[in-house]
This record gives sequence, C-alpha cells and structure tokens, in this order.
Amino acid sequence: MKTVQHVNESNFRSEVLNSSQPVLVDCFAQWCGPCRMLSPVLDQLAGEFAGRAKVVKVDVDQSLNLARALHVEAMPTLILFQNGREIDRVVGAPPAAHLRRMLESKVTASAS
Repeated sequence: MKTVQHVNESNFRSEVLNSSQPVLVDCFAQWCGPCRMLSPVLDQLAGEFAGRAKVVKVDVDQSLNLARALHVEAMPTLILFQNGREIDRVVGAPPAAHLRRMLESKVTASAS
C-alpha cells in the first residue's frame, strides 16, 4: 500500500501546485480524533490512485503559515487541487466513498 506523503511550506508548491496529477491535501492535526480515523482511508486511497492522483498531508500545527494560506479553520479539511488550483473542499471526515468519487471524477476528467 502506498503511504501518504507529508508536505509543508517548503515543498507544497512542488508537490501540490506544480503536480501534473490531481492532489488531495489532508490538513490535519495529531491531536484530532477524526483526523486519526481518516488516516487509514487516505492510505488506502493513495494506493488505489497511485500514478493517477496524489494524496498528501499537511500537519497544521507544524505548518501554521500554510494552514492560514489555505484558510483551514477546522480539522480535518480536505482540499482537492488540480493544475495548481483548489477545485473542491470538504471539512470533516467524509465517508471513503465520497473521497473516492471526488478523486475518480477528476482522474477521469483529466484523462479525457
């Protein structure tokens, strides 16, 4: 299973904004219970979409400026980027099926 990559202020541009693939960014905190429950789901999605989309995590406590720039006000916040732009956002811990559909629609759209 592919593991989710952690990004921060120093590599966010290269890993997310400059990515040729859609990127799902999980803005989380270590102390956040729903974030911890979502972690295995994100690991699974990273494996399912390997080579077609990326799943990355931003620890908001370690990357405060990035969290502010992304307008993260609650955790978890999941932001989908494509071509360097935010195209979708979910606050809270949605079901795996919702995240899968979100990614699938962008992967399918970018392939056509």
